[in-house]
Amino acid sequence: MIAVDTNVLVRLLTGDDPGQTKRAAELFRRENILIPKTVLLETEWVLRYSYQLSPPAILAAFQKLLGLPQVTLEDGPAIAEALTRYEAGMDFADALHLASGRAAETFATFDARLKKRAGRQAKVKLL
Repeated sequence: MIAVDTNVLVRLLTGDDPGQTKRAAELFRRENILIPKTVLLETEWVLRYSYQLSPPAILAAFQKLLGLPQVTLEDGPAIAEALTRYEAGMDFADALHLASGRAAETFATFDARLKKRAGRQAKVKLL
């Protein structure tokens, strides 16, 4: 299994550098791939800020990528929960932070918007 960096995912998803895109696609064809959740987090940020992609476009790209049989996610349940929250309108970083902290009793924040978007069942405490 090979873990990949953000730049590999960005090349694969955007195709903006033909040579690197080809090498990334070949890697995904011949290897089992591990995507760390921090890489997915950074990829969302790069696609949104550098490539100006909309959340629905990013979500569609992630769903296609993460559905590949050779792809394994670090903490798949947290990523799945984060993507569900992202699809519902939550910021991806906030959604992933919240999902990654699900083993805790409460998620503390100063961000009132995060608390509101998380909903009652998420046990978010506004400080």
